[in-house]
Amino acid sequence: MATYALTEKAVVLRSEDDVAVAKAGLAAGTVLEDGATHIEVRQEIKPGHKVARRAVATGAPVRRYGQVIGFATCDIAVGDHVHTQNLGIGDLSADRYEIGVRPVDFYPPAQMRTFDGYKRDDGRVGTRNYVAIISGVNCSASVSQFVKDRFRDVQKDYPNIDGVLAITHKSGCGTKLFGEDHMALQRVLAGYAKHPNVAAYILIGLGCETNQAAVMVERQRMAAPGHPERKPTVINIQEAGGIRKTVDRAAQEVARLLPLANGARRTPQPISELVLATNCGGSDANSGMTANPALGWAVDELVRYGGTGVLAETPEIYGAEHLLIRRAVNEGVAKKLIDRYKWWEWYCRGIEAMDNNPAPGNKAGGITTVFEKSLGGVTKGGTTPMMDVFQYGEPITTRGFVFMDTPGHDPVSITGLVAGGCNLICFTTGRGSVFGCKPVPSIKLATNSLMYRHMAEDMDINCGVVLEGTPIAAVGRQIFEEVIAVASGKRSKSELSGVGEEEFAPWIIGPVM
Repeated sequence: MATYALTEKAVVLRSEDDVAVAKAGLAAGTVLEDGATHIEVRQEIKPGHKVARRAVATGAPVRRYGQVIGFATCDIAVGDHVHTQNLGIGDLSADRYEIGVRPVDFYPPAQMRTFDGYKRDDGRVGTRNYVAIISGVNCSASVSQFVKDRFRDVQKDYPNIDGVLAITHKSGCGTKLFGEDHMALQRVLAGYAKHPNVAAYILIGLGCETNQAAVMVERQRMAAPGHPERKPTVINIQEAGGIRKTVDRAAQEVARLLPLANGARRTPQPISELVLATNCGGSDANSGMTANPALGWAVDELVRYGGTGVLAETPEIYGAEHLLIRRAVNEGVAKKLIDRYKWWEWYCRGIEAMDNNPAPGNKAGGITTVFEKSLGGVTKGGTTPMMDVFQYGEPITTRGFVFMDTPGHDPVSITGLVAGGCNLICFTTGRGSVFGCKPVPSIKLATNSLMYRHMAEDMDINCGVVLEGTPIAAVGRQIFEEVIAVASGKRSKSELSGVGEEEFAPWIIGPVM
């Protein structure tokens, strides 16, 4: 059997790592030279899967990224395939939590760069220009869609409008009045209504639901007394006299708003006004080596210009949260993250959900444990200090690198990020997610070249070239330039495919009664 240098066939991220990740398939019997050590591959290793560089005894930790990704559930020999059959999670040491021990110096650029955006009355800047029909409750979802259907060709008469968008969902009733679920839904709907990518909106309700649209508007007005705005149109089906009358009246209101929205124009704006959401879905073992760290480079660059990069998906930092705590700008910010992390442990008690986070597609792609998934995922957040932590859908008011508490499920996570004010999304994927999220453009970053070529119509950038020798910084620069181009109006692949309207999914936190 042929002999190869280990780095020719696999990736070793840190010298202390116990495993290497196969770049391509490795046949049983293949010999890999790892310095003075010869590794004979004992079983077939698929691309993205791990081969043991060292023997590991039962119960001992296994490291990748220089961090613990799990514990051996049986003795692992040199050359073994390391995956679900011999690796599981266990208790990590609590003394990993060190606050603010990794300050990173970064220097602002000499000259600010700009993008072409829509500056709104509140000072925020949009990357798109939509008119929204927002459903306060599931009972008004169909009516909202009927109204939108009357404006499918809106760009023919109003070329400066990206579209009329119906924001519908499956919630709004059957929950505790002003309870955690109700308040989270109100934050999300208000965040979309006031989003910088939404030029104008109306609200449609049923009339008898828990989430009363008029009450939501009034609560938002009271929450921001220094920012008065014209009271939006609220239409309830029961008050209007049924479906047809509601659709007719709502369509008249939308028609009245269209000329106002069409009056918006793109103007040069500093890229410090970009608020970039990061998310990953359909991850594979390449995610933490290619697309995620390259996106982290772009986030660092955006922060250097005074912009904001947002990491999220709290269940997917499980086992890697200590790396973010080390970056907290102060103890208060660290405590915010620890509190949300502990809340999730309470929330998932008894069902072992946090322990079993990798999906079947993740595992097929080579990710074994939630620790391994998390350690690759946090690299999307770059290296700069963590400036703040926000609740789900809470307005993001701090610049720099920040964290938002969201579930890991892609549509629910990004719905919260958009509600918080993110005006652009970078989405990394190894298996091939086609996620879009109107009214915010979603840029797809493929983690490997094989999937990129197979799904070229849906992927914006191929980060798999990192495994072929392209430096992380070069791919990060490509992502950064694409962010500016898409923010200025270039259509992302998901936008060209028309994806993004059905993915609105507010987090249903508690019981549905």
